[in-house]
Amino acid sequence: MPLPTVAIIGRPNVGKSTLFNRLVGKRLALVDDQPGVTRDRREGEASLLGLDFRVIDTAGYEDEDAATLPGRMRAQTEAAVREADVSLFLVDARAGVTPLDEEISRWLRSTDRPVVLVANKAEGRAGEAGILEAMALGLGEPIPFSAEHGEGVADLFEALLPHLERDEEEVEDENPDNPNAPLKLAIVGRPNAGKSTLVNRLLGEDRMITGPEAGITRDSIAIDWEWTDADGQRRPVRLIDTAGLRKRARVEEKLEKLSVADTLRSIDFAEVVVLLLDATRGLEVQDLKIADRVLQEGRALIIALNKWDVAENASSLFNGVKGALDEGLAQVKGVPLLTVSAATGKGLDVLIRVAFETRDAWSRRVSTGQLNRWFERAIEANPPPAPGGKRIKPRYVTQNKTRPPSFVLFGTRVDLLPTSYQRYLINGLRREFDFGAVPVRLTLRAPKNPFDRDKS
Repeated sequence: MPLPTVAIIGRPNVGKSTLFNRLVGKRLALVDDQPGVTRDRREGEASLLGLDFRVIDTAGYEDEDAATLPGRMRAQTEAAVREADVSLFLVDARAGVTPLDEEISRWLRSTDRPVVLVANKAEGRAGEAGILEAMALGLGEPIPFSAEHGEGVADLFEALLPHLERDEEEVEDENPDNPNAPLKLAIVGRPNAGKSTLVNRLLGEDRMITGPEAGITRDSIAIDWEWTDADGQRRPVRLIDTAGLRKRARVEEKLEKLSVADTLRSIDFAEVVVLLLDATRGLEVQDLKIADRVLQEGRALIIALNKWDVAENASSLFNGVKGALDEGLAQVKGVPLLTVSAATGKGLDVLIRVAFETRDAWSRRVSTGQLNRWFERAIEANPPPAPGGKRIKPRYVTQNKTRPPSFVLFGTRVDLLPTSYQRYLINGLRREFDFGAVPVRLTLRAPKNPFDRDKS
């Protein structure tokens, strides 16, 4: 399904192209103090705090005859508004509202299309008078913003979210979040942990070269495969076998360095990563470093103890590894720990089933209503502290993306929330919405209001 669309509208030289460049994260549009640089509609894929959309930079709207160049440029702008889900109408807060701004606002009100009013160049106090003037345009309260300096991003996110947030059914149909899409499953670990043997056992053929020598696999190999679940349903999987990851000090040859880099790219590509441990060697510091890297990249993690068929003192080994993981991966408790044997195939069905379940949690989207009903209960049960006597006033929380589940908390001074309270909220999210041990991100946003003189 195509991304929702945002059109940037305004008279010449109010900062439309500067805002466009900030949203797409590149200098795609030419920017100059001279008005009228942009003539054609320019489009790009934008992201704002994880909210993805298509953005259209338009020519400056001018009141000229339709046959003239400015008139034809205006026709392009009008077409962009008709096409967009919402328009950002920029005014220059420092210059104040002009007669052309008033004309554009009358036209936008007549279109019956959603409009978000943005008072650009509002950094400092010089734009306050222009912000007040913009309120008279009849398009709601303007958002104080600075496209040049990136101020006001959280407020812009809040204003755009209701117009761009899609229904859950629509999100389900999109490819990466589609539960019927192939599971991208990477197998990583130290050399000779049995990664290629495990892939061969899953495929039922000797697809990968194996042997007692460590480091046989050099490239990350992706293989399309189908797993049959307990209900007889065939589910697609893209298996990624990777080179073994050794301690950095022992990675000496140029070819091995390239192999390690390729493995790290495979982690970035994957949805779920299986960290395979050799049960005959137990857990080592390098394993924890690999696990931490996977979680830092926001990927869902499963840890599997391989060669379980030949492990000694199995019970104490399992409990020892589990305890070490809980201590060494303090940021995520309860990462699935499974026992498998690539040689005999034992436990592999469970491994793939847990991988699909983990991806479901990693891709889960929670409605804003559900989130805030939980949020109100969480705040009531444990009110936030008041560091230095300054009250922190959380307003609401919304999910801005999945894979991994990521949330934005808005409110006054929420950027002062201590780490312990943030952890309280993240753990509450995990329990309430069954995210399990997948990474959960929480971003704090305290919008700056130029009219807020309350320093209490």
